[in-house]
Amino acid sequence: MKITAPKGTRDILPDEVARWQWVERTFAETCALYGYQEIRVPTFEHTELFQRGVGDTTDVVQKEMYTFEDKAGRSLSLRPEGTAGVVRAYVENGLASQPSPLRVYYNITAFRYENVQKGRYREFHQFGAEAFGAAGPAVDAEQIHLLDQYFKKLGLAKTSLHINSIGCPVCRTAYHDILRDYLRPHLGTLCETCNVRFDKNPLRVIDCKVDRCKAITQEAPALLDHLCPDCQNHFDSLRRHLDLLGIEPVIDRGIVRGLDYYTRTVFEFVSKHVGTQGTICGGGRYDGLVESIGGHPTPGIGFALGVERLLMELAAQGVEPSDGGGIRLYIASMEPTRDEAAVLCARIRDMGIAAETDLIGRSLKAQMKYAAKKARHVLVLGEDEAASGQARLRDLSQGTEVDIDLNDLASIRRHFSDGR
Repeated sequence: MKITAPKGTRDILPDEVARWQWVERTFAETCALYGYQEIRVPTFEHTELFQRGVGDTTDVVQKEMYTFEDKAGRSLSLRPEGTAGVVRAYVENGLASQPSPLRVYYNITAFRYENVQKGRYREFHQFGAEAFGAAGPAVDAEQIHLLDQYFKKLGLAKTSLHINSIGCPVCRTAYHDILRDYLRPHLGTLCETCNVRFDKNPLRVIDCKVDRCKAITQEAPALLDHLCPDCQNHFDSLRRHLDLLGIEPVIDRGIVRGLDYYTRTVFEFVSKHVGTQGTICGGGRYDGLVESIGGHPTPGIGFALGVERLLMELAAQGVEPSDGGGIRLYIASMEPTRDEAAVLCARIRDMGIAAETDLIGRSLKAQMKYAAKKARHVLVLGEDEAASGQARLRDLSQGTEVDIDLNDLASIRRHFSDGR
Protein backbone atom coordinates (compact mmCIF):
# COMPACT_ATOMS: atom_id res chain seq x y z
CA MET A 1 0.00 0.00 0.00
CA LYS A 2 1.27 3.43 -0.91
CA ILE A 3 1.93 5.67 2.10
CA THR A 4 0.76 9.28 1.71
CA ALA A 5 1.24 12.41 3.79
CA PRO A 6 -1.22 12.76 6.71
CA LYS A 7 -4.37 14.75 6.04
CA GLY A 8 -3.76 18.46 6.52
CA THR A 9 -0.04 18.32 5.75
CA ARG A 10 1.77 18.90 2.50
CA ASP A 11 5.19 18.60 0.92
CA ILE A 12 6.85 21.83 -0.15
CA LEU A 13 8.59 20.79 -3.33
CA PRO A 14 11.86 22.18 -4.74
CA ASP A 15 10.15 24.34 -7.37
CA GLU A 16 8.17 26.08 -4.57
CA VAL A 17 10.96 26.49 -2.06
CA ALA A 18 12.50 29.57 -3.70
CA ARG A 19 9.30 31.52 -2.95
CA TRP A 20 9.32 30.32 0.67
CA GLN A 21 12.97 31.27 1.09
CA TRP A 22 12.27 34.67 -0.41
CA VAL A 23 9.48 35.57 2.04
CA GLU A 24 11.45 34.09 4.96
CA ARG A 25 14.63 35.97 4.06
CA THR A 26 12.79 39.24 3.51
CA PHE A 27 10.97 38.89 6.84
CA ALA A 28 14.23 38.26 8.72
CA GLU A 29 15.91 41.22 7.00
CA THR A 30 12.98 43.53 7.76
CA CYS A 31 12.85 42.47 11.42
CA ALA A 32 16.59 43.11 11.75
CA LEU A 33 16.09 46.71 10.58
CA TYR A 34 13.87 47.27 13.64
CA GLY A 35 16.17 45.57 16.15
CA TYR A 36 14.27 42.27 16.33
CA GLN A 37 16.36 39.14 16.95
CA GLU A 38 15.29 35.60 16.10
CA ILE A 39 14.10 33.27 18.86
CA ARG A 40 13.51 29.52 18.48
CA VAL A 41 11.21 27.68 20.88
CA PRO A 42 10.14 24.00 21.20
CA THR A 43 7.59 22.44 18.88
CA PHE A 44 5.66 21.07 21.88
CA GLU A 45 5.03 22.48 25.35
CA HIS A 46 3.18 21.54 28.50
CA THR A 47 -0.54 21.74 27.71
CA GLU A 48 -1.07 24.09 30.65
CA LEU A 49 0.93 26.78 28.86
CA PHE A 50 -1.60 26.99 26.04
CA GLN A 51 -4.53 26.75 28.46
CA ARG A 52 -3.18 29.87 30.13
CA GLY A 53 -1.60 31.54 27.13
CA VAL A 54 -4.26 30.94 24.48
CA GLY A 55 -7.26 30.41 26.78
CA ASP A 56 -8.97 27.24 27.99
CA THR A 57 -12.34 28.46 26.63
CA THR A 58 -11.08 29.04 23.08
CA ASP A 59 -11.84 26.70 20.18
CA VAL A 60 -8.08 26.32 19.66
CA VAL A 61 -7.56 24.77 23.10
CA GLN A 62 -10.88 22.94 23.39
CA LYS A 63 -11.15 21.48 19.88
CA GLU A 64 -8.05 22.02 17.75
CA MET A 65 -4.89 21.21 19.72
CA TYR A 66 -2.89 18.04 19.21
CA THR A 67 -2.55 16.93 22.83
CA PHE A 68 -0.98 13.72 24.11
CA GLU A 69 0.54 12.16 27.22
CA ASP A 70 4.20 11.24 27.28
CA LYS A 71 5.52 8.05 28.86
CA ALA A 72 5.55 9.72 32.28
CA GLY A 73 1.88 10.70 31.97
CA ARG A 74 2.54 14.43 31.43
CA SER A 75 0.13 16.26 29.14
CA LEU A 76 1.94 17.86 26.22
CA SER A 77 0.63 19.67 23.15
CA LEU A 78 2.03 20.58 19.76
CA ARG A 79 2.10 24.36 19.59
CA PRO A 80 -1.02 25.84 17.94
CA GLU A 81 0.63 29.30 17.71
CA GLY A 82 3.88 31.05 18.62
CA THR A 83 3.22 33.70 21.25
CA ALA A 84 2.67 31.44 24.27
CA GLY A 85 5.98 29.63 23.79
CA VAL A 86 7.88 32.88 23.28
CA VAL A 87 6.38 34.38 26.44
CA ARG A 88 7.25 31.21 28.38
CA ALA A 89 10.84 31.49 27.10
CA TYR A 90 10.93 35.16 28.09
CA VAL A 91 9.91 34.31 31.67
CA GLU A 92 11.89 31.08 32.09
CA ASN A 93 15.18 32.47 30.76
CA GLY A 94 15.09 35.76 32.63
CA LEU A 95 14.97 37.87 29.48
CA ALA A 96 13.29 40.64 31.46
CA SER A 97 16.78 41.50 32.77
CA GLN A 98 17.85 42.56 29.28
CA PRO A 99 17.38 46.17 28.12
CA SER A 100 13.77 47.04 27.27
CA PRO A 101 12.05 46.83 24.98
CA LEU A 102 13.14 43.29 24.14
CA ARG A 103 12.26 42.55 20.52
CA VAL A 104 12.17 39.01 19.09
CA TYR A 105 10.78 37.38 15.96
CA TYR A 106 10.14 33.76 14.98
CA ASN A 107 9.55 31.52 11.98
CA ILE A 108 7.75 28.34 13.06
CA THR A 109 5.53 25.45 12.11
CA ALA A 110 2.34 25.13 14.17
CA PHE A 111 -0.43 22.55 14.42
CA ARG A 112 -4.23 22.68 14.68
CA TYR A 113 -6.76 19.94 14.09
CA GLU A 114 -9.26 21.80 11.91
CA ASN A 115 -11.08 21.49 8.62
CA VAL A 116 -8.65 21.39 5.72
CA GLN A 117 -9.23 23.88 2.92
CA LYS A 118 -7.20 25.84 0.42
CA GLY A 119 -4.38 27.64 2.21
CA ARG A 120 -5.41 26.15 5.57
CA TYR A 121 -3.61 23.09 6.85
CA ARG A 122 -3.24 21.14 10.09
CA GLU A 123 0.49 21.70 9.97
CA PHE A 124 1.08 25.30 8.95
CA HIS A 125 3.73 27.99 9.10
CA GLN A 126 3.80 31.30 10.92
CA PHE A 127 6.01 34.36 11.08
CA GLY A 128 5.62 36.44 14.20
CA ALA A 129 7.21 39.12 16.34
CA GLU A 130 6.89 40.10 19.99
CA ALA A 131 8.07 43.16 21.93
CA PHE A 132 8.24 43.21 25.74
CA GLY A 133 8.61 46.10 28.15
CA ALA A 134 7.12 49.09 26.31
CA ALA A 135 3.69 50.26 27.42
CA GLY A 136 3.15 53.27 25.17
CA PRO A 137 1.64 53.37 21.67
CA ALA A 138 4.99 54.04 19.94
CA VAL A 139 5.86 50.32 19.94
CA ASP A 140 2.38 49.50 18.58
CA ALA A 141 3.02 51.85 15.69
CA GLU A 142 6.52 50.45 15.18
CA GLN A 143 5.24 46.89 14.73
CA ILE A 144 2.57 48.07 12.32
CA HIS A 145 5.21 50.01 10.38
CA LEU A 146 7.43 46.89 10.29
CA LEU A 147 4.62 44.91 8.64
CA ASP A 148 3.84 47.77 6.27
CA GLN A 149 7.49 47.87 5.18
CA TYR A 150 7.65 44.07 4.86
CA PHE A 151 4.68 44.01 2.51
CA LYS A 152 6.19 46.84 0.46
CA LYS A 153 9.52 44.98 0.18
CA LEU A 154 7.66 41.95 -1.15
CA GLY A 155 5.71 44.11 -3.59
CA LEU A 156 2.38 43.17 -2.01
CA ALA A 157 -0.32 45.73 -2.76
CA LYS A 158 -4.06 46.02 -2.16
CA THR A 159 -3.85 45.67 1.62
CA SER A 160 -5.29 47.91 4.29
CA LEU A 161 -4.57 48.30 7.99
CA HIS A 162 -7.54 47.87 10.35
CA ILE A 163 -7.19 48.94 14.00
CA ASN A 164 -9.35 48.92 17.10
CA SER A 165 -9.00 49.19 20.87
CA ILE A 166 -10.41 46.63 23.30
CA GLY A 167 -9.59 48.74 26.34
CA CYS A 168 -8.30 47.48 29.67
CA PRO A 169 -9.89 45.40 32.48
CA VAL A 170 -11.40 48.59 33.95
CA CYS A 171 -13.35 49.79 30.93
CA ARG A 172 -13.96 46.27 29.63
CA THR A 173 -15.77 45.25 32.82
CA ALA A 174 -18.19 48.15 32.43
CA TYR A 175 -18.60 47.39 28.72
CA HIS A 176 -19.45 43.73 29.43
CA ASP A 177 -22.56 44.86 31.32
CA ILE A 178 -23.59 47.08 28.39
CA LEU A 179 -22.99 44.27 25.89
CA ARG A 180 -24.92 41.70 27.96
CA ASP A 181 -27.90 44.06 28.12
CA TYR A 182 -27.83 44.25 24.31
CA LEU A 183 -27.37 40.49 23.78
CA ARG A 184 -29.84 39.21 26.40
CA PRO A 185 -32.97 39.50 24.18
CA HIS A 186 -31.13 37.53 21.45
CA LEU A 187 -29.96 34.54 23.50
CA GLY A 188 -32.51 32.28 21.82
CA THR A 189 -30.99 33.09 18.43
CA LEU A 190 -27.30 33.04 19.32
CA CYS A 191 -25.42 29.78 18.82
CA GLU A 192 -24.80 27.43 21.73
CA THR A 193 -21.15 28.49 22.05
CA CYS A 194 -22.12 32.16 22.27
CA ASN A 195 -24.66 31.38 24.98
CA VAL A 196 -21.76 30.03 27.04
CA ARG A 197 -19.65 33.06 26.14
CA PHE A 198 -22.46 35.36 27.25
CA ASP A 199 -21.73 34.54 30.89
CA LYS A 200 -18.00 33.85 30.76
CA ASN A 201 -16.75 36.47 28.29
CA PRO A 202 -19.37 38.26 26.19
CA LEU A 203 -16.71 40.11 24.20
CA ARG A 204 -15.96 36.85 22.37
CA VAL A 205 -19.51 36.84 20.99
CA ILE A 206 -18.44 39.78 18.79
CA ASP A 207 -15.83 37.51 17.19
CA CYS A 208 -18.21 34.61 16.40
CA LYS A 209 -18.14 33.45 12.76
CA VAL A 210 -21.68 31.95 12.77
CA ASP A 211 -23.85 33.99 10.38
CA ARG A 212 -26.81 34.48 12.72
CA CYS A 213 -24.50 35.64 15.51
CA LYS A 214 -22.68 38.01 13.16
CA ALA A 215 -26.02 39.52 12.11
CA ILE A 216 -26.94 40.20 15.75
CA THR A 217 -23.59 41.66 16.81
CA GLN A 218 -23.37 43.93 13.78
CA GLU A 219 -25.47 46.50 15.64
CA ALA A 220 -24.00 45.84 19.10
CA PRO A 221 -22.51 48.73 21.12
CA ALA A 222 -18.81 49.09 20.33
CA LEU A 223 -16.19 48.89 23.04
CA LEU A 224 -14.34 51.67 21.24
CA ASP A 225 -17.15 54.03 22.32
CA HIS A 226 -16.79 53.05 25.99
CA LEU A 227 -13.06 53.37 26.65
CA CYS A 228 -11.72 54.80 29.89
CA PRO A 229 -9.68 58.04 29.55
CA ASP A 230 -6.30 56.24 29.64
CA CYS A 231 -7.28 53.77 26.93
CA GLN A 232 -8.81 56.51 24.80
CA ASN A 233 -5.58 58.50 25.08
CA HIS A 234 -3.55 55.42 24.06
CA PHE A 235 -5.72 54.88 20.99
CA ASP A 236 -5.62 58.56 19.99
CA SER A 237 -1.84 58.57 20.40
CA LEU A 238 -1.51 55.45 18.25
CA ARG A 239 -3.43 57.15 15.47
CA ARG A 240 -1.14 60.17 15.77
CA HIS A 241 1.98 57.96 15.55
CA LEU A 242 0.61 56.20 12.48
CA ASP A 243 -0.13 59.54 10.87
CA LEU A 244 3.48 60.61 11.47
CA LEU A 245 4.60 57.41 9.71
CA GLY A 246 2.30 58.05 6.76
CA ILE A 247 0.02 55.08 7.50
CA GLU A 248 -3.73 55.60 7.24
CA PRO A 249 -5.72 52.97 9.16
CA VAL A 250 -9.33 51.86 8.92
CA ILE A 251 -11.09 52.03 12.28
CA ASP A 252 -12.65 48.57 12.60
CA ARG A 253 -14.83 48.18 15.69
CA GLY A 254 -15.34 44.50 14.95
CA ILE A 255 -11.76 43.43 15.71
CA VAL A 256 -11.65 41.93 19.20
CA ARG A 257 -9.52 39.60 21.28
CA GLY A 258 -11.63 37.80 23.85
CA LEU A 259 -8.99 36.99 26.48
CA ASP A 260 -8.49 39.09 29.60
CA TYR A 261 -4.77 39.68 29.14
CA TYR A 262 -5.29 41.34 25.75
CA THR A 263 -5.48 45.10 26.14
CA ARG A 264 -5.93 48.20 24.06
CA THR A 265 -4.50 47.98 20.55
CA VAL A 266 -5.62 45.23 18.18
CA PHE A 267 -4.91 45.33 14.46
CA GLU A 268 -5.12 43.36 11.23
CA PHE A 269 -3.81 43.76 7.71
CA VAL A 270 -6.64 42.85 5.34
CA SER A 271 -6.50 42.03 1.64
CA LYS A 272 -8.58 44.18 -0.71
CA HIS A 273 -7.76 41.95 -3.70
CA VAL A 274 -10.90 40.60 -5.34
CA GLY A 275 -11.11 36.86 -4.79
CA THR A 276 -8.69 36.70 -1.87
CA GLN A 277 -10.22 39.19 0.52
CA GLY A 278 -9.57 38.40 4.14
CA THR A 279 -7.12 38.84 6.98
CA ILE A 280 -3.45 38.33 6.12
CA CYS A 281 -2.09 38.85 9.64
CA GLY A 282 -3.21 40.07 13.03
CA GLY A 283 -1.72 41.38 16.23
CA GLY A 284 -2.36 43.22 19.44
CA ARG A 285 -1.23 44.16 22.93
CA TYR A 286 -1.23 41.54 25.71
CA ASP A 287 -0.17 43.48 28.78
CA GLY A 288 -1.42 40.75 31.13
CA LEU A 289 0.03 37.66 29.43
CA VAL A 290 3.51 37.57 30.98
CA GLU A 291 2.04 37.80 34.46
CA SER A 292 -0.57 35.11 33.68
CA ILE A 293 2.15 32.48 33.12
CA GLY A 294 4.23 33.37 36.15
CA GLY A 295 6.30 36.41 35.19
CA HIS A 296 6.33 39.92 36.55
CA PRO A 297 3.73 42.34 35.11
CA THR A 298 5.19 43.28 31.72
CA PRO A 299 3.57 45.08 28.79
CA GLY A 300 3.79 43.23 25.49
CA ILE A 301 2.61 43.36 21.91
CA GLY A 302 2.95 40.97 19.01
CA PHE A 303 1.59 39.75 15.69
CA ALA A 304 1.37 36.53 13.73
CA LEU A 305 1.33 36.05 9.97
CA GLY A 306 0.25 32.86 8.19
CA VAL A 307 2.86 32.05 5.56
CA GLU A 308 0.55 29.89 3.41
CA ARG A 309 -2.00 32.72 3.36
CA LEU A 310 0.71 35.23 2.46
CA LEU A 311 2.01 33.11 -0.42
CA MET A 312 -1.54 32.68 -1.76
CA GLU A 313 -1.99 36.44 -1.67
CA LEU A 314 1.31 37.07 -3.46
CA ALA A 315 0.41 34.53 -6.16
CA ALA A 316 -3.06 36.05 -6.62
CA GLN A 317 -1.47 39.46 -7.16
CA GLY A 318 1.14 38.05 -9.55
CA VAL A 319 4.10 38.96 -7.33
CA GLU A 320 7.25 36.93 -7.96
CA PRO A 321 10.58 36.81 -6.10
CA SER A 322 12.81 39.68 -7.13
CA ASP A 323 15.94 37.52 -7.39
CA GLY A 324 14.27 34.58 -9.14
CA GLY A 325 16.45 32.02 -7.36
CA GLY A 326 17.63 28.92 -9.17
CA ILE A 327 20.66 28.25 -11.36
CA ARG A 328 22.24 31.25 -13.02
CA LEU A 329 24.62 29.41 -15.35
CA TYR A 330 24.59 26.02 -17.06
CA ILE A 331 27.85 24.88 -18.64
CA ALA A 332 27.15 22.49 -21.50
CA SER A 333 29.98 20.20 -22.59
CA MET A 334 30.88 17.27 -24.80
CA GLU A 335 32.80 14.10 -24.00
CA PRO A 336 36.31 15.56 -24.59
CA THR A 337 35.57 18.62 -22.38
CA ARG A 338 33.68 17.05 -19.43
CA ASP A 339 36.61 17.53 -17.06
CA GLU A 340 37.24 21.13 -18.14
CA ALA A 341 33.52 21.88 -17.65
CA ALA A 342 33.60 20.39 -14.14
CA VAL A 343 36.61 22.51 -13.19
CA LEU A 344 35.06 25.69 -14.66
CA CYS A 345 31.77 24.98 -12.85
CA ALA A 346 33.65 24.65 -9.54
CA ARG A 347 35.49 27.95 -10.13
CA ILE A 348 32.18 29.69 -10.93
CA ARG A 349 30.61 28.33 -7.74
CA ASP A 350 33.65 29.50 -5.75
CA MET A 351 32.67 33.03 -6.80
CA GLY A 352 29.20 32.57 -5.30
CA ILE A 353 27.43 32.07 -8.62
CA ALA A 354 24.97 29.16 -8.82
CA ALA A 355 26.07 26.89 -11.64
CA GLU A 356 25.54 23.37 -13.02
CA THR A 357 27.14 21.13 -15.58
CA ASP A 358 26.25 17.69 -16.93
CA LEU A 359 26.77 14.70 -14.63
CA ILE A 360 25.00 11.87 -16.46
CA GLY A 361 26.41 11.92 -20.00
CA ARG A 362 23.58 13.69 -21.81
CA SER A 363 23.94 14.67 -25.46
CA LEU A 364 24.55 18.35 -26.19
CA LYS A 365 20.98 18.67 -27.47
CA ALA A 366 19.59 17.15 -24.27
CA GLN A 367 21.78 19.44 -22.16
CA MET A 368 20.45 22.50 -23.95
CA LYS A 369 16.84 21.39 -23.32
CA TYR A 370 17.69 20.87 -19.66
CA ALA A 371 19.36 24.30 -19.43
CA ALA A 372 16.31 25.98 -20.96
CA LYS A 373 14.21 24.68 -18.06
CA LYS A 374 16.65 25.22 -15.21
CA ALA A 375 19.07 28.09 -15.88
CA ARG A 376 19.12 31.74 -16.84
CA HIS A 377 22.37 31.59 -18.85
CA VAL A 378 24.11 28.86 -20.80
CA LEU A 379 27.70 28.49 -21.93
CA VAL A 380 28.80 25.78 -24.39
CA LEU A 381 32.31 24.52 -23.65
CA GLY A 382 33.49 22.62 -26.72
CA GLU A 383 37.02 21.69 -27.73
CA ASP A 384 37.55 25.03 -29.53
CA GLU A 385 36.38 27.02 -26.49
CA ALA A 386 38.53 24.98 -24.12
CA ALA A 387 41.59 25.48 -26.32
CA SER A 388 41.13 29.22 -26.92
CA GLY A 389 39.81 30.19 -23.49
CA GLN A 390 37.02 32.13 -25.18
CA ALA A 391 33.31 31.28 -25.09
CA ARG A 392 29.93 32.82 -25.73
CA LEU A 393 27.51 33.35 -22.84
CA ARG A 394 23.88 33.28 -23.85
CA ASP A 395 21.10 34.95 -21.80
CA LEU A 396 18.18 32.57 -22.24
CA SER A 397 15.51 35.09 -21.25
CA GLN A 398 16.79 37.94 -23.42
CA GLY A 399 18.20 35.90 -26.29
CA THR A 400 21.42 37.93 -26.22
CA GLU A 401 25.03 36.72 -26.28
CA VAL A 402 28.36 38.11 -25.08
CA ASP A 403 31.93 36.88 -25.44
CA ILE A 404 33.74 36.04 -22.22
CA ASP A 405 37.33 35.15 -21.32
CA LEU A 406 37.25 31.87 -19.40
CA ASN A 407 40.56 32.71 -17.74
CA ASP A 408 39.42 36.14 -16.49
CA LEU A 409 37.41 35.32 -13.39
CA ALA A 410 37.03 38.98 -12.48
CA SER A 411 35.21 39.76 -15.73
CA ILE A 412 32.92 36.75 -15.25
CA ARG A 413 32.12 37.90 -11.72
CA ARG A 414 31.40 41.44 -12.96
CA HIS A 415 29.04 40.08 -15.60
CA PHE A 416 26.93 38.37 -12.96
CA SER A 417 27.25 41.03 -10.27
CA ASP A 418 24.38 43.09 -11.68
CA GLY A 419 21.92 40.27 -10.90
CA ARG A 420 21.58 38.99 -14.47
